[in-house]
Amino acid sequence: MKEKKEAPEYTGFEALYLAALDSDVSFITGVPGYPVTSLMELFLRIPVGKGLLNASEEKNLDSRKAAAFEIMRNTSKIQDYNARWLTNEKVALENALGASVSGRRTLVLVKHVGMNLLSDPLITSVTHTIGAGLVIIAGDDPGAKGSQNEQDSRWYGRIAEIAVFDPGSPDMAYRTLRRAYELSEETRTPVLLRVTASLEKTKGKINRLRKSSSPHPEFDRAIWKKRMVEKHRLFHSRTYPLLEKEAENTDLNEIRKRTAGNTGNGSGSEHGYLGIISSGFMSSIVEELLKKQNEFHAEVSHPEISHLALGLVNPLPLEKIKAFLDSNQKILVVEESEPFIEEQIRVTGKVYGKKTGHLPYGQVRPEDLEFALEHIEKEIVKPADTTLKAKKKNRVGICDDCAYLPLYRFLSTLDVRIAGDMGCSVRSAPEPLAAVDVSFALGSAISVACGFEKKSIAVIGDFALAHSGILGLLSAATTGCNVLVLVLQNEVAAMTGGQAVPDLRKVVKAITPDVSVFNIDASEEEAVNGTSKAIDETDKRADKTEKVMDKAENEVESGKEIEKTILNPKLSELILAKLALPGLSVIFIEGKCRKYCSGVFC
Repeated sequence: MKEKKEAPEYTGFEALYLAALDSDVSFITGVPGYPVTSLMELFLRIPVGKGLLNASEEKNLDSRKAAAFEIMRNTSKIQDYNARWLTNEKVALENALGASVSGRRTLVLVKHVGMNLLSDPLITSVTHTIGAGLVIIAGDDPGAKGSQNEQDSRWYGRIAEIAVFDPGSPDMAYRTLRRAYELSEETRTPVLLRVTASLEKTKGKINRLRKSSSPHPEFDRAIWKKRMVEKHRLFHSRTYPLLEKEAENTDLNEIRKRTAGNTGNGSGSEHGYLGIISSGFMSSIVEELLKKQNEFHAEVSHPEISHLALGLVNPLPLEKIKAFLDSNQKILVVEESEPFIEEQIRVTGKVYGKKTGHLPYGQVRPEDLEFALEHIEKEIVKPADTTLKAKKKNRVGICDDCAYLPLYRFLSTLDVRIAGDMGCSVRSAPEPLAAVDVSFALGSAISVACGFEKKSIAVIGDFALAHSGILGLLSAATTGCNVLVLVLQNEVAAMTGGQAVPDLRKVVKAITPDVSVFNIDASEEEAVNGTSKAIDETDKRADKTEKVMDKAENEVESGKEIEKTILNPKLSELILAKLALPGLSVIFIEGKCRKYCSGVFC
């Protein structure tokens, strides 16, 4: 008798991948960024429509690719789709909107800060209406492990007035994405699905549903018969009520009752002492912790804790939440990163969470939840601060073998303001390098430097230039800004996985005539190409070189050659010469990324 094969387990991101396939998604766009890069790589690494590898070929796969092919093995039929990396989130959504209008289900993958970029077409698309289902997966980063900030993508659901799903397990992720496409087509609006890196690491079994079949709806031009004010009123009289009904009736919003001697689901109608409302991955954390709470229950003399786990968080199921509030004396809201749910229901006066100091803002760990449960009887005015409890980690800096390390050391000696970017250059801002002064957003360096009082420097990577920096350069050229732009051209998005970057040198030369190219890896004789005549700054150059050498001697580790930390004198001369000239100057500094090798620099 054959042994029954155990059902495979999938990570949350693998579950989303399968849900996209089963939903008949045919067009995927994404912008690299933590944590969604690994999800996009599933679409890009699996050869869709091709046969599986043989055993000998499969042995040579790395672990991530092997996992991807394991998914294929468990997928009976995979349809063709078009998946592509882009450099700008607004463009990614606009591409997807075009596909939706033409009847193709689409998926957009961005990290949380990317939501800031695509919010313009997103908000307009809601009353404009779309065609086939369109889902945006936003990767939030509680704890800012790989991001410039902590922000909560769920707020964009309220701003744009769209449905927001927040799954907490692989099976929930699968079911959520499947329903998201149906709901998107029922309401003719995009749908937002929030994920975190914790979901990527979580494994579980999923119950796959019957695959969707085409055709899917195309854009209905009848909407143009209505004026904008009529579109808005129609949305609130017809579309948004559908979303509210979905929130109240979906099985993705579930009340679970756990007692000291029993676990399971309950109606939540009986009156209890403590209820927990959670969303996303926090729902899994709550469930795991409640299983261990028998001793806690006995200590505090309330044997029951009801748990309302929300998978659809915008609109909130207000009727269901009201009944839950009425059924419990106290409510603890457990969510990452901001008090999105808590803010909307705390008017009742018996809601506890981030605002009351029981839980920290940003990432919430199991020990934080334990602290909240232990202190639920106490009023804590000051917001929780876990920085002292958290284990300190070394700040991630510039790679020790980075080709641009000598450049950053040189820049730190200049008496000018320097605007950096949210690429690798942001890592040069803290001590000991202290090279760039400010860094606000990806692609912002040029525009920020244009606001400085005198000619200064913008340090921007080639990916950031393609993302949105090119717009700042256009503005600088047309408004006569005094700025020196240093484009660090390594042809990869080094912060997000080494994706290829378009070469914009010809575009930049069409925008402004003063463009130089310097290969930082080349010999001194080959390094400079097309430079202007250098201005005599001999004394300044000598002074700066001396400062750089002093800095190198202080920072260099034992056994390293100090000469390797000094910037090529020809490049330092070029930078100083361009700084002395009025107007806009651009220097492309070519260099090989030691972490990711690409193009002609390999």
